[in-house]
Amino acid sequence: MIALRYTYVLALVVWLGGMMILGAVVAPSTFQVLQSHPDVSAAAGRLLAGDVFGTVLGRFHYIAYACGGLLLITLVAMAVLGPRPAGFAVRSALIILMLGVALYSGMVVTRSIDRVQREIGPQVSPSSLAATDVRRIRFDDLHRLSTRLMMVNVVGALVLLSWHARE
Repeated sequence: MIALRYTYVLALVVWLGGMMILGAVVAPSTFQVLQSHPDVSAAAGRLLAGDVFGTVLGRFHYIAYACGGLLLITLVAMAVLGPRPAGFAVRSALIILMLGVALYSGMVVTRSIDRVQREIGPQVSPSSLAATDVRRIRFDDLHRLSTRLMMVNVVGALVLLSWHARE
């Protein structure tokens, strides 16, 4: 049972920690450094930073899927092998919701962002387009949605973590 609890906590910490580090450290640092790099213009640096962060986020989605799957499997295994964890149904539903959000973000929203960027072109940053350009509006909407979806999962992970800490 201890191995299951350990795996559950590890998956939760990796997922939550990854989201926090991406949002609080990786994204701002990447954009700050590349936009101010002396060898590239600010616009080119922003475009490059978007490419770098998009790649990092794309790879992180696979980690999120694995963590979500491990959370669900270990929670179910704990219920089957021992006393059912407190709030099992609610926790299971929350994990399924979080996994669904991660899958939607990675497979739908990210691909939509990639499509918009291809429409704009490889050498043009969405932020350099006119504020009324439909491609920029669509990109900004998708970016906001991606951020909000990650925040939903951060809150969900914090709820799961506090639940586990009370046990």
